[in-house]
Amino acid sequence: MKEKDICRIAVFYDGAYFFKVSSYYLYQHERRARLSFRGVHDFIVTEVAQREGISPSRCQIVDASYFQGRLTAQQASEQERLFSDRVFEDALTRADIALFQQHLQTRPDGSFEEKRIDVWLALEAYEMTSLKEYDVCVLITGDGDFVPLVRKLNTLGARVMLLGWEFEYERGDGRVMRTQVSTGLIDRVNYAVMMKPLIDDRVRRHDPIVDNLFMPRASENSDWESHRQDNNRPLPADFVEGAELAGNIVNLIAGKGYGFIKPKMGSDNYFFHASDLVGVLIDELRYDDHVRFVTARGEKGIVAKNVRLETESERLAAIDEDRIPETSSLTFPQEGTPFVMDDRTF
Repeated sequence: MKEKDICRIAVFYDGAYFFKVSSYYLYQHERRARLSFRGVHDFIVTEVAQREGISPSRCQIVDASYFQGRLTAQQASEQERLFSDRVFEDALTRADIALFQQHLQTRPDGSFEEKRIDVWLALEAYEMTSLKEYDVCVLITGDGDFVPLVRKLNTLGARVMLLGWEFEYERGDGRVMRTQVSTGLIDRVNYAVMMKPLIDDRVRRHDPIVDNLFMPRASENSDWESHRQDNNRPLPADFVEGAELAGNIVNLIAGKGYGFIKPKMGSDNYFFHASDLVGVLIDELRYDDHVRFVTARGEKGIVAKNVRLETESERLAAIDEDRIPETSSLTFPQEGTPFVMDDRTF
């Protein structure tokens, strides 16, 4: 490469994979912060410069693309996701990342899944590289299905760098969750960068390039503060600290790690954070899910702790209790007449 030349870099995000990694660092890792797009891009420039043997000033990210599934407008509205999705899109725009989306497919059980988004990423990466002649293409993924793409990009003269994460953690219900990177993909790319050992390396613990991979911790609480309309409201008159209540999810900002629960007994909504979930991840929750929680006093009002999904037996028991009228509401007949309650004669 001539001294005057610029190393032209393109970054391609597997959105579902990147979101999973970012959530891991926010909810499971000691960092307790999401990944920063700008921080990731600064890291890429530094790493490419080192691998290519040139000055970082001669490396430039000229294109960045993010591929992910998308809820329909109706689905996003039903799950209270419209605002959080727009906030995420704003973050991509500020980082000069182009967003490529395709509607999610609905499974029979009502959950969602991505289909064909990886094919779209591969086609766009190949077409854009052939037209714009990138020097280095950076893939942020762990999927071995991208091995043929790496071969094709190499035939176009582009080197391929992989940013991959491998980690595991135990959920509240005892299940072990793992994220791995395809060994075939690691072997095929020109530059494989395994991020977790690099981030956890004590030697680089205070390296600015590594620290800047994460958003400041203060931003985690700012999202909650900006959404709450009752920051300074007094505690409800019927509030009892440490009580176990049943309720329904009425607002869920999964991308930000929090939501609100409406108690079945009425009263004000309770705020909950993803770190207070038991036996379930926030990405697995849905609007109107039945949950149980313990009431607590937070810095800004009432909060829910030890939030868990309500079991079927608990839900049915609650329904039966609602059907039994209180004694004070019964009208007792005169002596000698049958007493009828719930279509049963006594």
